[in-house]
Amino acid sequence: MLYSTKTPEQKRQQFRELLASGTIQQFPGAFNPLSARLIEEKGFPGVYISGAVLANDLGLPDIGLTTLTEVATRAGQIARMTDLPAIVDADTGFGEPMNVARSVQELENAGLAGCHIEDQFNPKRCGHLDGKNVVDLETATKRIRAAADARRDPNFLIMARTDIRATEGLEAAQDRARALVEAGADAIFPEAMKDLSEFQAIRDAVDVPILANMTEFGQSALFTVEELAGVGVNMVIYPVTLLRSAMGAAERTLDAITTTGSQEAEVGNMLTRARLYDLVDYEAYNRFDTGVFNFQVPGTN
Repeated sequence: MLYSTKTPEQKRQQFRELLASGTIQQFPGAFNPLSARLIEEKGFPGVYISGAVLANDLGLPDIGLTTLTEVATRAGQIARMTDLPAIVDADTGFGEPMNVARSVQELENAGLAGCHIEDQFNPKRCGHLDGKNVVDLETATKRIRAAADARRDPNFLIMARTDIRATEGLEAAQDRARALVEAGADAIFPEAMKDLSEFQAIRDAVDVPILANMTEFGQSALFTVEELAGVGVNMVIYPVTLLRSAMGAAERTLDAITTTGSQEAEVGNMLTRARLYDLVDYEAYNRFDTGVFNFQVPGTN
C-alpha cells in the first residue's frame, strides 16, 4: 500500500548486487508510476525511466527541453511506487559541472538508484537520430567527475552515456568509454551501436558494466537478451516500449469510437476494473481506511 517498502539506500544496494551477479538485467521503461508497479509484478529486476518518455509525456520532443525539477519530480514519483531499483536518464546533467553535481543530489533525494549522463551538446538530440554533436573529452569527463564527486551515497550509480559512435566511429567510442571510466563512471552506456560486434568492442574496452538500449525504430537491431549477454552486456533497457504500446492502444480505441460510435470493440483489450484495482492495491487501502475510521464516538455523559 502507498509506496515502496524499501528505502532508496536498500534499492541502490540491490542494484549494485544485480550488476555484480554475472547475469544480464532487463529494465523496462516505466511511463508512469502505475506502469512501474506492473513491471515489478511481472518479475523484472528493475525500472528504467527514459528522458524521451518524460519529455513526450509532457508533449515535448526529446531535445533537452525538460528541466531538472520536472525530471526529478516525475522520476521520484515512479521510483517510490516500486521496491525495484529505478535509474533515470539525466540527459546532459542540466548544465555545467556544478549543475551536474546538483542534479545528482536531487536525484538521490528523489529516491533513484542511479542515473546516466551523456556527452552530447545541450540542447541534445534523441540518441537514435542523425545530426548529433558531442562535446570534447574534457567537458565530457568533467561532467562525470562532478557527478561522481557529488553523490553522497556511494551506491548511487553514475553511468556515462556516450554518443560519439555516431559522429566519430567505434574506435572513438572505445577511447571515450575508457576516459569516462577513468573519470569515475561506474558503468557505460554506448548509444546507437550498429551490431553485436560493436557492443563486444565496448566490452573489450572497459571492465565496468555496460548497457544496451533496445529501443524500437532506432539504429540498433532488437537483439534478444541471450544475444546481448553473449557479448558481455550487463543490462538492457526498453525505454519507450510501454509508452508506445499504451499510446498505440489509446489511438486504436479513439479510432474505434470515431468509427463505430462506441468503444465496445476495444473493451476486450482493456485492463479490467478488477485488474486495475488490483494494481493500485485498492483492497489494502479499504482495509486501512476501515481500521482507522471504524470506531464509535465516545458518549458525553
